[in-house]
This record gives sequence, structure tokens and C-alpha cells, in this order.
Amino acid sequence: MGAADKGSAAVQFEDFLPSMARKLGVEGLIEELCKGFELLMEPGAGKITFQSLRRNAAMLGLGELQDDELSDMIREGDIDGDGALDQMEFCILMVRLSPELMQDESHRAFQC
Repeated sequence: MGAADKGSAAVQFEDFLPSMARKLGVEGLIEELCKGFELLMEPGAGKITFQSLRRNAAMLGLGELQDDELSDMIREGDIDGDGALDQMEFCILMVRLSPELMQDESHRAFQC
């Protein structure tokens, strides 16, 4: 997979969450994000660790990502600095990775 291929995969991901939000509504989107978190998390830890992300990356079509790229994903979403993603950190990261979602009307449900 070349650099151009990776870029197109990112665009597809960014387009995916907004369409899910429109189709499922905000509650449905959050439910699906929670299911995604459960698929990726380390069962004993209740968090997404580097090891659980690497182990499950292929299931998400991310099997070609290198260890440093997976580490960057964890680091980018790790708000509390514990080296793993809890459910809230994961959901925040997914929304941040989809700028189109925040331009859509569905973003209003994420505001307090």
C-alpha cells in the first residue's frame, strides 16, 4: 500500500462517521463506537492498549499499519497519559479524526 492509498483510506474513514451519524442518529453512533471500543479493548484492562490495538488492527482493515503508527494512534487519543485509551478517550478520538462530523448537524448532540 503506497502513501496515496493510505490517504484515500483516511478520507473514507472521515466520510464514514458522518454518514453513520446521519443514518443511526447520535445515540446509535455512540452505541456503535462503544461496540468498536469493546472489540479493540484488552479484556482484563478494560482499555485499548497498544497490544490489543495491534492484535485487532487487521479486523479493522488496519493490518498494514506499522507499530509506530499504532503507537501514534494511542498517543494521540490518550488524554490522561496512562498509555492506553479508555472508552471516553476512544470516542473523543474517533470524533476528532472525523472533521466532517463536526461540520454536520449531528455535532450539536456532543455539545454540553
